Amino acid sequence: MTEQAPAGGTRAAEESRAKTGSPPLFRVIMHNDDFTSMEFVVEMLEKIFHKPPTEANQIMLNIHFKGMGICGIFPAEIAETKIDRVHARARSEGFPLRCSMEPA
Repeated sequence: MTEQAPAGGTRAAEESRAKTGSPPLFRVIMHNDDFTSMEFVVEMLEKIFHKPPTEANQIMLNIHFKGMGICGIFPAEIAETKIDRVHARARSEGFPLRCSMEPA
């Protein structure tokens, strides 16, 4: 017995809808360095990653004491854009601040 396509659609369209899912997510990680000020790190967390001040300070302390901190989890394109924005702002201010991303 063969499967019938649903009324008003095709089986291929139904299969493609079933395969569509959420894009893979990536953690954005900010790394510690000896030159970037804590205030600048907090500012980046608040302005680029939209963290409230308390959370931004906690992430900054993780970066300072543990060597890195997770800024958020995003689809690849958004993570790359946020990393590029941080790097551009850091360069313009003369800081070597670095971010990276890894699969979540």
